[in-house]
Amino acid sequence: MQFNKNMLKLYAVTDRTWLGGRSLEEAVEQAILGGVTCVQLREKDMDDDELIEEASKLAEICHRHNVPLIVNDNFIAAMKSGADGVHVGIEDAPVKEIRRIAGENFIIGATAKTVEQAKRAEAEGADYLGVGAVFPSPTKKNALRITPDMLREICSSVKIPAVAIGGISHDNVREIKDCGQVGIAVVSAVFAAEDIRKAAEELLLSE
Repeated sequence: MQFNKNMLKLYAVTDRTWLGGRSLEEAVEQAILGGVTCVQLREKDMDDDELIEEASKLAEICHRHNVPLIVNDNFIAAMKSGADGVHVGIEDAPVKEIRRIAGENFIIGATAKTVEQAKRAEAEGADYLGVGAVFPSPTKKNALRITPDMLREICSSVKIPAVAIGGISHDNVREIKDCGQVGIAVVSAVFAAEDIRKAAEELLLSE
C-alpha cells in the first residue's frame, strides 16, 4: 500500500484489555467504519506465530476498507503477515536496517521524543513519526510527557509527517490543535468505548 500522510489522520492502536469480551477483529472493523484511517496491532505478549496469525486476520479486514495495518515492533512478523508496515520505538530495530530488509514500499513509523530522534528517524528512512506522550497515558503510565511547544518543535524539525500520541481523548484533543501533527493516535479513546464506531466518529469531529 502506497503511504500518504492522510492515512495518519485517525490512527488507532489496539489494546485488547479494553474490549470487554469483544473480539479484536470486530473492534477494529467498527473503528474503521467510524473513520479510523490506520490501525496498529500492538501485542507485547504474543509469540511470533501468534502475532503473524493475528496480523493476517486484521490485514484482511483493513485492506477490505483500504486502510493500512501497522505492526508494533516486530517488522519480520509484519512482513510475513501481509501487514503494510511496522512502528518501532527508540530501543527497537533501527529504521535504517528495517528499510534495507523490507524495501521502499514498506511503511516504517518511528517514535520520537526529541528533535534529535526525529531527525535521525527521518534520515534513516522513516515514513512518519509518533510523538508523545502529549497527555498522561493510561496505557503507558511512565511515558515521558511532551508539551505542546515540544510537539510543535519536533513536527517542524522534519519534513515527514507526525502523529501525536498519548492520553488523547475527545475532551483534550483541541489542546494540541495547530501543533504541526497531521493526525492523532489513540488507544483507549476508541477501544475502551462502549460504542467504538461512534467514538471514532466523535474524535474525527473534535480534531
